[in-house]
Amino acid sequence: MSGEKILIIDDEASIRANIQRFLRLEGYVVQEAVNGFAGLASVAANPPDLIICDVMMPEMDGFMVLAKLRERTETATIPFIFLTASVEQDDQRFGLAIGANAYLSKPFKLSELLAMVRQKLAS
Repeated sequence: MSGEKILIIDDEASIRANIQRFLRLEGYVVQEAVNGFAGLASVAANPPDLIICDVMMPEMDGFMVLAKLRERTETATIPFIFLTASVEQDDQRFGLAIGANAYLSKPFKLSELLAMVRQKLAS
């Protein structure tokens, strides 16, 4: 069992629940946030070892969440994986340019997500 903490930021409850169940079965400690503001508050209160974040969310999108995290020394190096339904290459390039460590397009296989999580936590 790994015990590393992972924060999932996504406005879709079913996606958060599925990822959470799967990652907990793999031994991860999982926190959830329903939007970008809640995600930033969660990071401030209990910094995770890795963040999985949706790009398109109301009020504060994933790009803004990542930009705010990368501004602070305490959170600048937390591995960050974007989940997105968008297939736009410009969005992916932009996300990587502002500091995302990886992109995973929805729909995705949980095995793909797990491989990416393991890789980013190991780097």
